[in-house]
Amino acid sequence: MAGESTALNLAEQQDTANRDTATEPSVQRVNRRLDRVSDIVGSKRSTTDVSGGNWQVGIDLGTADIQTLAIAADGEPLVAMLTWADVVRDGVVVDYARACEIVREQLAAVESCLGAPVTEAVTSFPPGTDARLSTHVVESAGVEVKHVIDEPSSVAALLAIDKGAVVDIGGGTTGTAIVEGGKVIHSRDDATGGRHLDLALAGHLGIAVEQAEQRKRECTDHSVADILRPVIQKMADVVHQHIDGFDVPRLYLSGGSCALPGFRDVFAAEFPACEVILPSQPLHLTPLAIASYRFNQRGPLA
Repeated sequence: MAGESTALNLAEQQDTANRDTATEPSVQRVNRRLDRVSDIVGSKRSTTDVSGGNWQVGIDLGTADIQTLAIAADGEPLVAMLTWADVVRDGVVVDYARACEIVREQLAAVESCLGAPVTEAVTSFPPGTDARLSTHVVESAGVEVKHVIDEPSSVAALLAIDKGAVVDIGGGTTGTAIVEGGKVIHSRDDATGGRHLDLALAGHLGIAVEQAEQRKRECTDHSVADILRPVIQKMADVVHQHIDGFDVPRLYLSGGSCALPGFRDVFAAEFPACEVILPSQPLHLTPLAIASYRFNQRGPLA
């Protein structure tokens, strides 16, 4: 739910920290944390005072939503905030005042949950856009931006990708970042994304775009993906163009649109030579990656 947040209680946090995750595969570990983010978004659990702890906040300004996550130094999510909002389009903030308002509201809720002030954060930007657009919004809330990272690089670091491609199906665009040796060496972005899925679904069903978007979010079977198969295949064609000329053994999907039941099956059918990996909660993948980035830079998260 928009505007609601939570923190894990201390016992749960300690239990998680005591797990032996040193040899846990990266994708499996990330999936577990993504599931935890999904569980705590909108929850009304009592707050936990972690004022003496080591934690980090990440803020993601997306096309369809704004998310703020706080994680502990061991990588486990503490607080998750999500507000659906149409304030960013194609990486450009089109409603600056509302974007700033949402970030301030989310940070206030995070502080309430953690029992401590948020003075610094990490944020991100889509490749090919001006990073200052994100930093200006975050700084308007009185928070120092300690690091700003392009979105696919943050995901590559979180998943410990050595060779492959991150495919981010955003609200307005489909972006692909080629990763080799753990570094993004090439990226491209094209104007086809979740919004195009909504338009196609609205046209097919004869309903408003807003209703179509809600129908897409709430779908629990493959019926919507079947309707949208041509659009998903078009997205796959775009990614084929993006990776042409590169050796890409694996594709890692990100973005809320990928969560549509059946999306991965339709998409993966267009890439028989690649392993297509869909994290458990793709809607939260980039926000988790952003929040985790500074800890990742200091060393592998436990």
